[in-house]
Amino acid sequence: MRVLVTNDDGISAPGLAALASAVASSPSYDVVVAAPQEEASGMSSALTAVVSDGEIVFRPAGISDLSAYGVAASPAYIVVLASLGVFGPPPDLVLSGINRGVNAGRAVLHSATVGAALTAANYGMRAMAVSLDVLHPEASVSAASGGNAIVLPSDDVLNWGAAATTAVSLMGALEETPRGTVLNVNVPDRPGPAELREATLASFGQAGIAVAEAGEGFVRTTIERVNEPLVPGTDLALLAEGYATVTALRPPAEVGGVRIPSQRRVPS
Repeated sequence: MRVLVTNDDGISAPGLAALASAVASSPSYDVVVAAPQEEASGMSSALTAVVSDGEIVFRPAGISDLSAYGVAASPAYIVVLASLGVFGPPPDLVLSGINRGVNAGRAVLHSATVGAALTAANYGMRAMAVSLDVLHPEASVSAASGGNAIVLPSDDVLNWGAAATTAVSLMGALEETPRGTVLNVNVPDRPGPAELREATLASFGQAGIAVAEAGEGFVRTTIERVNEPLVPGTDLALLAEGYATVTALRPPAEVGGVRIPSQRRVPS
């Protein structure tokens, strides 16, 4: 089974290598890696690329012994390119991650990690977005903004392997989902495996944008923790309890049962 592994942290991110290597260790999967040349966080499902003379450039990248490419494009665009056979046979499954930080709650709307997976689902593939919780209670915070401004821990102390193991354990379940399904997976940052729980989406994300400074003609923003009450059974609440979470998502769809005014003809 052909598997595309991509991300939004960039081709050099340790989470990408951990996920691709873990999946490739199974003889059941033929893995190709294609990820942005630079970080592309927060792009949702944007289809953007750096074009030179009409060409989107991609270059080989060294990730174990895998076929891997750094692409001058957004994660969602990379998924589209893969579906067109740019990096070899089109994938059956798409894995996006492992992201540096959770993608939870309704804030997944803005995540390029989840956006890549939703794009794959929109093209009829099955996909999984995988993220690692780096803002656990022991993580440090800045003294600015009342101690809420986020300072991420160093990549080399994070437990990428635990998240990769969780993702691999869900591959069979992903294959059995209906086409066009996304599994959004968030894993606590701990050395060993965490117990998995099905979760609903929290009504907010783990972090949000706040205004740090405003003046005449400018504003400066910062990313801060969201201090909202946790609702039991949601992804953020279960993560706070030490569980890994999985939530099934699907691409945007129409809403039934909404009363729409009848169309009126405009007099000529």
